[in-house]
Amino acid sequence: MLNYKRYKRNPVLNFPERTWPDKQIEKAPIWCSVDLRDGNQALIEPMNVDEKMEMFDLLLRLGFKEIEIGFPAASQIEYDFLRKLVAENKIPDDVKVQVLTQCRQELVDRTFEAIQGIKNVVVHIYNSTSTLQRDVVFNKSQDEIIDIAIAGTRMVKEHLADFDGNVQLEYSPESFTGTEVDFALRICTAVQKEWDHATDAPIIFNLPATVEMNTPNVYADQIEWMSTHFEDRDNIILSVHPHNDRGTGVAITELALLAGADRVEGTLLGNGERTGNVDILTVAYNMFSQGINPELEIEDVKEIVEIYERCCKMHVDMRHPYAGKLVFTAFSGSHQDAINKGVHAMQERGNEYWEVPYLPIDPADIGRKYEPVVRINSQSGKGGVAFVMDTVYGYKLPKKMQREFADVIQYISEQEGGEVEPQKMMEAFKKEYFENKMPFELVFVDIDDNMANDETHVSLDFKYNGKAIHSEADGNGPIDAVKLAVKQCVPQVDFSVLDYSEHSLGKGSGAKAAAYIEMRDNRSGNITFGVGVSSNITRASIRGMFSAMNRLAKKAKDYV
Repeated sequence: MLNYKRYKRNPVLNFPERTWPDKQIEKAPIWCSVDLRDGNQALIEPMNVDEKMEMFDLLLRLGFKEIEIGFPAASQIEYDFLRKLVAENKIPDDVKVQVLTQCRQELVDRTFEAIQGIKNVVVHIYNSTSTLQRDVVFNKSQDEIIDIAIAGTRMVKEHLADFDGNVQLEYSPESFTGTEVDFALRICTAVQKEWDHATDAPIIFNLPATVEMNTPNVYADQIEWMSTHFEDRDNIILSVHPHNDRGTGVAITELALLAGADRVEGTLLGNGERTGNVDILTVAYNMFSQGINPELEIEDVKEIVEIYERCCKMHVDMRHPYAGKLVFTAFSGSHQDAINKGVHAMQERGNEYWEVPYLPIDPADIGRKYEPVVRINSQSGKGGVAFVMDTVYGYKLPKKMQREFADVIQYISEQEGGEVEPQKMMEAFKKEYFENKMPFELVFVDIDDNMANDETHVSLDFKYNGKAIHSEADGNGPIDAVKLAVKQCVPQVDFSVLDYSEHSLGKGSGAKAAAYIEMRDNRSGNITFGVGVSSNITRASIRGMFSAMNRLAKKAKDYV
């Protein structure tokens, strides 16, 4: 049995004045990518310079205006990478490069050496403030911890006169979630007073969930408490840096935004220490799904994943929100049927808004194709098979035919195991409805409509069990005339046409027509469908009849 008594509950904040539960996210925050720092330090094999450059270029294309590139004072590789960005003029004027440093003189000096020549820089200083770290790591009092933060702030100020760019200060009370909020406020206020508007840019106070320690509502309370107690709040950017230890990184980020956060630091796809940083893409796509502009260029999630996996040597799980290969995929028959009906209903009604069951967004909006949205295995149903045949190949199977063909596909899946790919599904469709030429094979047909008496004359050449037959007949339409022409030469055939439908395969003058014939064998009572395709709709319907007759013959086995 788990020894749960070894663990104690983390305290919650008594904050009945909270207002965040009644709010909604209205706009995107300031996004800051920490892929090149927090993300990179968490990799088994950190990125080399070329990989960092590719990741930096991706972040620029995605629209990030704030990018933390690393800890140049503590890493020669990160120092060299930053200098390479400067030397090659890779940093756009409207992008802020963020650098991290501890509050130590030699590190701050080295940091300013590294950032020379950059127009806009966020200098990010931090020190640990949590109760546990003060006790077991640093063995320092609250006042001594505050002195460290003040000293670091003063070091940054002293470099401003000799720096030729714009500096914005960011301060993080690290392990904020384990810090008493009144102490977090004290140390931030001390930093704020020491900085005292040293530049025109608002100071950034970054309140990191360095370790998730409680439910998301507790973090939201902490953020709102800080937001409402800060002095000179209008000149503060309240930033959050969530991790994902409890698996609720996205949730705490969204609640923090409700609670007053202005800025989010995170990584693409959640790469980071331990269980990772907050996944910025998921938060942004969540906003997008609610009709909010995420203010990032994230229309091609496939490209993002490809670059991420190549640079980070990390694999994106198939069920990862939005980015995983299977997240827009349904295997369940009931899900497939609902998706199929939802897509058709939306098309028929001309809906302004996307409303399809089980698909919160249109996969095409983020660069995903429809083909993998519904995938077929032994758990699938008629709706899924119909959806694939329609969206991939353009065949709009009649409702009653969907079950017939779904049974064919399910049998294949059960016999062979695993998934039936669209290509294999189409091969089965052709085999079932087009390729069977026994016992009937259509050779030639000529149709003559007599407008005077509203009759159709058909001249028909076909084979029955390999024997060539010519027959002519008059009927009240092409289908009726062909039926009579066949029956008078093969009297044992007795069938009725129950239903007929057709549609165009594609668009334009060169498009072919697909015809579906539902037919019953009057002797056995068997019912089946036939399918015909031709550039001529009448010829397509007659081919559909022969398809259905062969399928009935295969079932009956007594007039072959």
